[in-house]
Amino acid sequence: MIDCPSPNWDERSLPVSMIVLHYTGMADAAAAIARLTDPDAKVSCHYLIAEDGQLVRMVPEEKRAWHAGKAYWRGIEDVNSASIGIELVNPGHDLGYRPFPEAQMAALMPLMVEIVGRYGITRGNIVGHSDVAPARKMDPGELFDWDRLAAVRLALPKPLKFLTDPLWVDSGFLLALERFGYDITDAEAAVRAFQRRYRPDLIDGVIDGHCRAILLSLLTGGDKAAALRQGDGD
Repeated sequence: MIDCPSPNWDERSLPVSMIVLHYTGMADAAAAIARLTDPDAKVSCHYLIAEDGQLVRMVPEEKRAWHAGKAYWRGIEDVNSASIGIELVNPGHDLGYRPFPEAQMAALMPLMVEIVGRYGITRGNIVGHSDVAPARKMDPGELFDWDRLAAVRLALPKPLKFLTDPLWVDSGFLLALERFGYDITDAEAAVRAFQRRYRPDLIDGVIDGHCRAILLSLLTGGDKAAALRQGDGD
């Protein structure tokens, strides 16, 4: 780890209970670091991870980095105060979005393990920028390997088995989505953010039976709970 301090921080008003993952959306690491350390930009993060796995510490964890902007998750409106922000160098959707390299993911996971251990962060509070700001953001995006994090309990897994459509009307789905954690002020954006995270193969903003079934599974405990209810412990 190398230190590259950013001046863009202030004091927290909430205890840390979340990790928010981002992509930088800039051409390369140098451009991202320059912006994240520019006082006029008024943005920062706690950690940045380059595509070659180099880990950069930019704001001390005890301070409030400015990474989430206007955001909301599970009743928390000051997401910056409640979270650790991690930026992954990636050009993003506007500049040539691509998969996150092995070296980058390999550096991310042990960092997350340490942070989760320090603060007791639950899997449901490990989120992407698009989850907490669905009307504004798409990162880290549909190519991010959430499944790899879920396999080591660093994220909620995508429900795959025992899916049952609860046949909610659209307003019922949105209420359930809000209960799960999302800001549903922009309903279509919230649905897209949910799909980007839990059904990345089809991101159309349309509420369908598959979306309803995935959300029901997440709210009721996911695959494992369904398996136990049906007598299948695998």
